[in-house]
Amino acid sequence: MENLHYLTLVELAALIRDRQLSPVELTRIHLERIDRLNPALNCYITVANELAMTAARNAEQEIAAGRYRGPLHGIPIALKDLIDTANVRTTAGSKVLDNNTPKEDAEVVVRLKRAGAVILGKLNMHEFAYGGSGVISYYGAVTNPWNLGFITGGSSSGSAAAVAAGMCVAAIGTDTAGSIRLPAACCGIVGHKPSYGMVSTTGVIPLSWSYDHVGPMARTVTDAAVVLDAIAGFDAKDTFSQEYPPGKYASSMNSVSLSGLRVGVARSPFFDELHPEIAAALHQAVRVLETAGAELQGVGVPEMPDRTVSTSESYAYHVTNYLPVRESEYQPATLRRVLSGKKYMAAEYIVKKRELDIVRRSLAGGMKGVDVVISPTTPILPPSFTELEKNLDKLRPTELTMLRNTRPFNVLGWPTVSVPCGISKDGLPIGLQIAGAIGRDDLVLRVAYVYEQFTDWHRCHPQL
Repeated sequence: MENLHYLTLVELAALIRDRQLSPVELTRIHLERIDRLNPALNCYITVANELAMTAARNAEQEIAAGRYRGPLHGIPIALKDLIDTANVRTTAGSKVLDNNTPKEDAEVVVRLKRAGAVILGKLNMHEFAYGGSGVISYYGAVTNPWNLGFITGGSSSGSAAAVAAGMCVAAIGTDTAGSIRLPAACCGIVGHKPSYGMVSTTGVIPLSWSYDHVGPMARTVTDAAVVLDAIAGFDAKDTFSQEYPPGKYASSMNSVSLSGLRVGVARSPFFDELHPEIAAALHQAVRVLETAGAELQGVGVPEMPDRTVSTSESYAYHVTNYLPVRESEYQPATLRRVLSGKKYMAAEYIVKKRELDIVRRSLAGGMKGVDVVISPTTPILPPSFTELEKNLDKLRPTELTMLRNTRPFNVLGWPTVSVPCGISKDGLPIGLQIAGAIGRDDLVLRVAYVYEQFTDWHRCHPQL
């Protein structure tokens, strides 16, 4: 029980279900770990000690009375701090919202609580989710638990680092261009961006409505699937919510073969200019998939690099709610990015939004001839803080490079997961990205699960 914080969600759930482990004890252990490690890692902005312990005691009483709700009952989970929580502040990593305390929970929080989860608190993030480094936050940068001198990637930086460091069992992140998968890869955990519209964004502060996704971050694929089971589903309050066939994602994690599955290896630019250690890890990952029975072939994936839609939508949100009155409270880099959307005319936005809708509809079924597509999650390893501080002008170009392989799947809206597939000589994790057709989250997660069963990367943890 000494390493209770590194047991999987599924393992912990079984102990709680069988009343071998108290949710109160598990929550207390996590809160003590947060208190000990957060000064160095800076994962949490707000820790909800009293609320978490109250929820844990309620879970313990319900389970003792025979009212076990399922595998999330009594499990400590944390939330990216742009997800509304009733009576607990939601800051989006910004001074602009430093005193913002919502009156209602976001829909994803409602569903987690309904499943019996214990909410530990709110996780640090790149300000307003507008960046891929995780270093721009009013509350300071999150450090990588594998090597404190390096960044975590973003924007769900605190979410990834907290899961990797055993400061929560799982977390909820958001992903607009790669903000779940990139930090998951950099921190050696599993990060799943569900199909567009599968998980409600009601009560989640937007970056770009057309690209935003909410999804689970966990230490194993099955753990992520358990969380997805709880949070997925149509929400009439969410304009962008879509109805998908109901799926029991965790129960589909029962195969150890990919026999007959057609796996597309994404062509240029996904494998271009890779860091040598990432290239070596991906080469080995491809061999593992072949060993599991997959049939591999090269495939092209459309990129759609234009950012008119996302940039315009971000500007629209901020100018409607906070600008120009609170302009001085933004981090300078964030303000520049937000204001960059001011240049687009309504007609430009409408044309580009229509193009996006056409591409999504035409490719909703995935790529012809393959079942899933794989690539490196990111082409480069996370840079060090020292490296970025030497030349802050390189921050945005570095972020765009790190997000190069993830963003196309936000454009397409496809379900995509990052799983650990290696560790660099500097002790930094490497991620394998797996994507599939709209609504085929079950297949994408199953491929990730099979890969996971053939490797031990998910069993590796940072030495803190």
